[in-house]
Amino acid sequence: MADMKLKPLALGYAGALLSALCMLLLSVFTPFGVYSGAGEQMMQMHMFYSLGVLEAITGIIEAGVLGFLGGYVLAWFYNKF
Repeated sequence: MADMKLKPLALGYAGALLSALCMLLLSVFTPFGVYSGAGEQMMQMHMFYSLGVLEAITGIIEAGVLGFLGGYVLAWFYNKF
């Protein structure tokens, strides 16, 4: 079996994109009452996220950064051990 390695940047970008898209969906649908429980949880867990336009944009950026870091670190640890 070949030595399999993950690409940390690729997994980081995928995590950032997925996190940012999920936060965008929550920002769009929470004011209409859809996924309101998940929106409330995100407001409690993310420092910069709220339902305002500027707060939603900063929350999307924050989720993207955290998603990138999480994916990158996961791939780095996978390759290390």
